[in-house]
Amino acid sequence: MAAVRLQDVAARAGVSQATASRVLNGSTRIPGEGVADRVRAAARELGYKPNAQAQALARASTGLLGLVVHDIADPYFSSIVRGVQTAARTARKQVLLASTDRDFDIERESVSTFISHRADAIVLAGSRQSGHLDRALEAEFDYYRANGGRVVVIGQPLAFGSAVEPENHCASGQLADALVDAGHTQFAVIGGPGNIRTAVDRRNGFVEALSRRGLTTLVEVSGPFTRDGGYAAARRLAAALQLQPDSGATPVCVFAVTDVMAIGAIAAWREMGLVVPRDVCVAGFDDIPTLRDHTPSLTTVVLPLEDIGAQAVQLALRSGSDDLRERVPGHVVLRDSTRLP
Repeated sequence: MAAVRLQDVAARAGVSQATASRVLNGSTRIPGEGVADRVRAAARELGYKPNAQAQALARASTGLLGLVVHDIADPYFSSIVRGVQTAARTARKQVLLASTDRDFDIERESVSTFISHRADAIVLAGSRQSGHLDRALEAEFDYYRANGGRVVVIGQPLAFGSAVEPENHCASGQLADALVDAGHTQFAVIGGPGNIRTAVDRRNGFVEALSRRGLTTLVEVSGPFTRDGGYAAARRLAAALQLQPDSGATPVCVFAVTDVMAIGAIAAWREMGLVVPRDVCVAGFDDIPTLRDHTPSLTTVVLPLEDIGAQAVQLALRSGSDDLRERVPGHVVLRDSTRLP
């Protein structure tokens, strides 16, 4: 069956094709209500679907929002995606999603694709790298921003665009203080990649707060921002600290810079016969939704991840040309994983 054309709708409604186009494609120049009603009724009767490109031209907007995340399988990012989608739906926008697996070439290609689809705004969710990678991305965005495109980063701000920035450094320091106040005196760190700013900020905030309390870490190890990264790092850390099951020693408190790494660490220690918190304590960062079903319950820094996604959409779609920066505090929740005997 041949597709219904705009001229078919116009003929059924008894109006010109230009008038039918203005009604159905979202132009601000809409004719009187009676005429518009006839056109919409004709479109429904004929089963006509407006052309998305024509709508974009009429509205000077595609209604598309590009979202780039590092890893959609990570509950941190899936929670942010949910917040973005909810806010975008309220704003009657459609979300184009790309997951990069932390490959910054894929990130740049995804941005280029969203620009070619004339997305109204692009949100980058995830920690930034330093150096030429962000400069290359800036060059990609130059023409886009010059033509009215909006850019928002969730994480550390770029040199351009708006940003929603979790207070990683400050909140990690608050976590260290809370653990010291709870009676912990021996600490270790499972960090992330050294070229990822979130990993560095969280590690530094924690270690600097310990230093202010006259404490230093016993051991620091690092790995990828994944469950398996935390698992492998935890085994190295246990060997370095010579952890033994049911040794009777006061447990070392380990700060893992993400919850998913902390969960991987607990799995590794369980396989080694180590019990949390009897033999080793652990804290994370993010308060991902899967923690609700995790035993022991994990001490962490709570970030309002869905709200962060919604805030990014609000910045992306706001009127005005100013680049705004919004900081999001975290708050510490002490749970069973750091409970001292």
